Amino acid sequence: MRYFETVEIGAKEVLGRHTFSREEMLAFARAYDPQPFHLDEEAAKRSPYGAIIASGWHTVAVWMKCLMAHQQTHPDASSGGGGPSPGFTNLRWLKPVYAGDTITYTTEVKEKVESRSKPKWGIVRTYNTGTNQHGELVMDFEGAAFLKRRF
Repeated sequence: MRYFETVEIGAKEVLGRHTFSREEMLAFARAYDPQPFHLDEEAAKRSPYGAIIASGWHTVAVWMKCLMAHQQTHPDASSGGGGPSPGFTNLRWLKPVYAGDTITYTTEVKEKVESRSKPKWGIVRTYNTGTNQHGELVMDFEGAAFLKRRF
């Protein structure tokens, strides 16, 4: 079990990697983000992207999947996370993700704040990224999670 006090500011961890397949991108888009450039090859060719791309929501959902898998296999990791989240800010999709792209997901602890309204909890703020196989940042956001404090 991770506790607020054990989380280190500056701790950075690779959460995992994921290669996006065309079939998975289409399935996600059909279910959750049916914009033409995610679903239709001809529409995608006419778009600024030139081909079908993954939904940005898909790239963030895979980040979450990698975070959960990482926490299960590294329960004593020094980065934040592991508790309920009050939300995130500044989500940006910076580069398109194409079929065959492999995205590496990371998280870095930026700040720790003791909760004033919930004294048995602290809030850990993180900077989270997805980077493609060319070293290009494709998405990032700032997250927050509650962690129990030791008492």
